[in-house]
Amino acid sequence: MNKKILSLALATGMALSMGAAAFAEEAAEGKVLNIYCWNEEFKTRLTDHYPGYEVVDGTHGKIGDVDVVWNITPSDDNAYQNNLDETLLGQADAADDAKIDLFLVEADYALKYVDTDFTMPVADLGITEDELAQQYQYTKDIMTDSNGVLKGVSWQGCPGVLIYNREAAKEVLGSDDPDTVQEAVKDWDTFSATAAQMAEAGYKMTATVNDAYRVFSNNVSGQWVQDGKIVIDDNLMTWVDMSKAMVDAGQTTTAELWSDDWSKGFYPDGKVFCYFGPAWMINFSMAADVEGSIANLGGWGATVGPQGFFWGGTWIAAAAGTDNPTLVADIMRQLTTNEQIMTDIVKADSDFVNNKAAMEAAAEDDSYAFAVLGGQNPLAMFCAGAETIDLSNLSAYDQGCNEEFQAAMKNYFDGNADLDTALGQFYTAVEEKYPELTH
Repeated sequence: MNKKILSLALATGMALSMGAAAFAEEAAEGKVLNIYCWNEEFKTRLTDHYPGYEVVDGTHGKIGDVDVVWNITPSDDNAYQNNLDETLLGQADAADDAKIDLFLVEADYALKYVDTDFTMPVADLGITEDELAQQYQYTKDIMTDSNGVLKGVSWQGCPGVLIYNREAAKEVLGSDDPDTVQEAVKDWDTFSATAAQMAEAGYKMTATVNDAYRVFSNNVSGQWVQDGKIVIDDNLMTWVDMSKAMVDAGQTTTAELWSDDWSKGFYPDGKVFCYFGPAWMINFSMAADVEGSIANLGGWGATVGPQGFFWGGTWIAAAAGTDNPTLVADIMRQLTTNEQIMTDIVKADSDFVNNKAAMEAAAEDDSYAFAVLGGQNPLAMFCAGAETIDLSNLSAYDQGCNEEFQAAMKNYFDGNADLDTALGQFYTAVEEKYPELTH
């Protein structure tokens, strides 16, 4: 099948030749475990924490007498999804040693796979609701199909907080105490007022308008697509209005996330007051290992911010047709339900793990303080945030719509188009990407 047929298959839930439940009951365990992912993160978790895993080389391992084969394709230019899609289409006819056994997905495109028969129900692997009771609900909602069937699990949660520059807080707000800072960013109107104060002192409020976008998009009142029509939520238009005002006032920029202009604020001379992010961003993405960075100096603080949100996360899905259902189930159990292993992941990898008991214990333990936050332990904030995340408006169109909306609004923010023209560019781009949609 070609890629257009694949898209139709994934959209309509085309079944494989054998049902996942029947396969799990009838198939003998295979001798090769094929894992599809886009980077080394899950590989590190499995090699470091799964009992009995043996490293063979960079792309191979052993679990007992089973050979583990890592198929890693970077996400650039959608390469990972394209490779995964093509391979899933051949799953039913593939030789046992070539079948995909488990693969990884991100929230932005999870439903593309969840709402099809290419993913195996977790219950068909023998994993019970009781075993998953300590997982945060939003991490299960992401992987639940339209029939209420759970199709994957994660070892991590990614609730976010507002990460603020302590020196800027002391200079402008008079204190870097999290409660004081929270009062200055408690809602978006207050956030905007504080942005004006920061600008007067020579600080950008955020490095870019895109820093706040995810907070707004996580708190919409409806899905991007309703009855086949593209619907722009009022909350996103609030982001547009706020962002335009801040750009025009010199309080932020339109730089791309992960660009050099965005990351200038990781250093004192960058003069940026805050970023929005989860634990992985605080610990691994803010130049903590670079001498002179704010993180290296322990100069960031964390507070809740105007609204709760999440960013990122990786989910494990069992491919329907796997010839290793027992091993796949055990990997899911060990990495996402074993409290001791999950506690070890927190200690070794600074992940916020998907286990309430483990995280609540860590939140009360000073040894889990973040060096980049000057010794602050933010885990209680993350725990509270994870409980409030509502993903009822998640849809299979989120990745494409969010990307095109931000791209079109950049033209407006930069003064290259008026608002109506930018909105028109957005609708055109989305309808080209998803021809079945109108506005």
